[in-house]
Amino acid sequence: MLNRFPKLRPTPYQASIVAIFVFSLVIRFWNLGQFNELVFDEVYYAKFASDYWLGNDFFPSHPPLSHYLIALAMGLGQFFPVNPEQVNDLTGAVRSTWSYRWLNALTGATIPLLLGAIAYLLTQRRLVTLLTMGLVALDGLFLVESRYALNNIYLVFFGLLGQALVLWHLRQGKLWQLILGGISLACAGSVKWNGFAFLLGIYLLWAIAWFRTVFRQGWAEQQVNSLEPLDGNGQNNHDFFSRWLTISPFKFALWLVLIPAITYSVIWIPHLLMNGEYASLEGFWRIQRQTWQYHRRVGNSPDIHPYCSPWYSWLVMARPIAYFYQKSGKFGLIYDVHAMANPILLWFSTGAMGLLLGTIAWQKISQFFFNRTNSINVPLRGVTLYIVVNYAANLLPWLGISRCTFFYHYLTAYGFSILALALILATLLDSPQRSHRIIAWTVLTLVAIAFWYWSPVFLGMPLTPKGFALRMLFPSWI
Repeated sequence: MLNRFPKLRPTPYQASIVAIFVFSLVIRFWNLGQFNELVFDEVYYAKFASDYWLGNDFFPSHPPLSHYLIALAMGLGQFFPVNPEQVNDLTGAVRSTWSYRWLNALTGATIPLLLGAIAYLLTQRRLVTLLTMGLVALDGLFLVESRYALNNIYLVFFGLLGQALVLWHLRQGKLWQLILGGISLACAGSVKWNGFAFLLGIYLLWAIAWFRTVFRQGWAEQQVNSLEPLDGNGQNNHDFFSRWLTISPFKFALWLVLIPAITYSVIWIPHLLMNGEYASLEGFWRIQRQTWQYHRRVGNSPDIHPYCSPWYSWLVMARPIAYFYQKSGKFGLIYDVHAMANPILLWFSTGAMGLLLGTIAWQKISQFFFNRTNSINVPLRGVTLYIVVNYAANLLPWLGISRCTFFYHYLTAYGFSILALALILATLLDSPQRSHRIIAWTVLTLVAIAFWYWSPVFLGMPLTPKGFALRMLFPSWI
């Protein structure tokens, strides 16, 4: 009898994507309910989410979307089996730790997929896609932020999803992609205001494309070149810009300005209704002012919080954050959770951003002073612009922030620096020179080893005092 169902034979590329996702999923859910207490800012976000169920009024220090999602996780978590040793009433009601963490873990496991999707939409190169996904899956900061009831992973999820949808629209031209992109980008800002940096990146790229193509090259020439397809390597630099001009000023204002503004406002409605004193249009604006004033009042010194760190220190991870620290047992084993990146990955990613910026600067200098229009072969120049603009949009606004900031605020910009590293590593791996390939494989090996070495402080695994000290390479890390 013939088999009616054909055998599924995934390609190595498809199998690799599935393997990376499964790895990301397993490592985030492994021992997720450990530490039967509120870890770091779970004292705020898990508590706020529980307040919705309890009907308690509260003032959020950020927009409420992440509180809704954690509350949803709590509600669904009631239907899951509960370990009695992982139940507490610290949120104001008896709940398992797993119940308010599982949705974060699931959301965090999708981050490699989303950043990989962006890499593919930009480059159409499978190698860049897999490298991007693999590197993100081997990072510690994305992992730690996924394992607790915190809000940063939701911000990154919606921001990357929104950008991926806009890039997808640029390739296929479907209106629903642009609409959902605008809604998702608004959702990122509805988790924290700095989530709007993803929308700012889109605004800047659109503005650069219009300025460059319309004002420098002329509308008529744009109309001809807008029909040119990207080649296999995405080298048609002009086409990268012309695609952005398919979003007319009217479409831009409607779907990327008005729709995000409406989305942000609508997301506040449940919170305003559940907190009666704000249940009006005036209340909406009042809570925006109070939130702004709250953050302005927060100071910036070790007295405010011992883990405050300025933006420039994030580039080398000078001051990661201890989310949890506990000594137990007769051997004094240490259980520590550090919100820190994979050090090797972060340092190479910062170097990759520096290399991209230096290459662009040198090319412009060569063009201006030596009239060498092709003095340097910059791979995927449109992609490079995308990375640099979004990295800057997510990092540079912190220069003007006076309040205490933390290393996890670098999470959004960090993702784009990982994309930069993946792009460079793919170029090295494709190089005919053996030395270039050796360099790329050496970097990838070091990243993997570093993830394994620091995984105990990502996952809260027991360490001896000596083992813990060996992982805290600098005094500022403790």
